[in-house]
Amino acid sequence: MSTPPLRTAVVTGASSGIGAATARGLAAAGFHVFCAARRADRVEQLAAEIGGTAVVCDVTDEASVAALTDRVGDRLDVLVNNAGGAFGAAPVAEAVSEDWRRMYEVNVIGLMQVTRALLPALVASGAGVVLNVGSTAGRIAYEGGAGYTAAKHGTQVVTETLRLELWDQPVRVMEVAPGMVRTDEFALVRFGGDRDRAESVYAGVAEPLVAEDVADAITWMVTRPAHVNIDELVIRPRAQAAQHKVHRVLED
Repeated sequence: MSTPPLRTAVVTGASSGIGAATARGLAAAGFHVFCAARRADRVEQLAAEIGGTAVVCDVTDEASVAALTDRVGDRLDVLVNNAGGAFGAAPVAEAVSEDWRRMYEVNVIGLMQVTRALLPALVASGAGVVLNVGSTAGRIAYEGGAGYTAAKHGTQVVTETLRLELWDQPVRVMEVAPGMVRTDEFALVRFGGDRDRAESVYAGVAEPLVAEDVADAITWMVTRPAHVNIDELVIRPRAQAAQHKVHRVLED
C-alpha cells in the first residue's frame, strides 16, 4: 500500500502573532508548514521549532512570491493568507497616502499575488484550501479606520469572488474574521511604536482574544472534510459585542 503524500501548508506573515500561532497549530495537526515572512531570523527559528520550512517572502513583491512558489513545488494542500497589517488611524481628512497604499498592497494585492501563484498547486492536491485572514473591520466602518477597513473589505470581497470563480474546482475558499486580538505587534505597528496608545486599545479588557484562539479556529476550518466549506467565521472575545461596544473594567 502506498503512503499518502504528506499534507503541506503555506502560512504567510508567519513571523509573529496569528501567523506564527497558525504555523504551530497546523504542524501539530500533521502538516509540513512553509513559514513565509520577511524576517528571516523569525521564520527560521519557527521552522526549526515545528519541523517546517522557512521561506523569506515579501508578499507584495512578485519575484519574492515566485521564489516561494518554487520552494513549495507542484502540490499544496492549504494556503493561509495571513500577511496583513494596519498602519495609522488618521481620519480621512488627515490620511497619509503612503499608509493607505501599504495597507492595500499587503492586505489585497499581496493576498492576490500569493493566491494566484499557488492556485495550480492547490488544484493539483485534489482538495486544496485557501483561507484568508480578514477582520471584523472588513464588515463595518469606524472613525479613524477608513484605510484599514477599506483594505479588509477588499480581503472579504476577493474571498467571495474567488469562491465564485473556483466553484467547479477542488479548492475550498474560506475567511476567518477576528475581532479584538491582542498580539505583540499589531497595535504597536499601527500606532508607529507608541506603546501607550497601543496598550490603550485593550485597556480594561480582561480577556481579549489571543493569537492561539484564532489559530485554533483556522486549524479547525481547514481540517473539515473536503466537502465542507466554512465560508466565513467571525470570532470575537466575549467582551466585544460589536466593534464599538466593548466591556471594559477601568480602575479609578
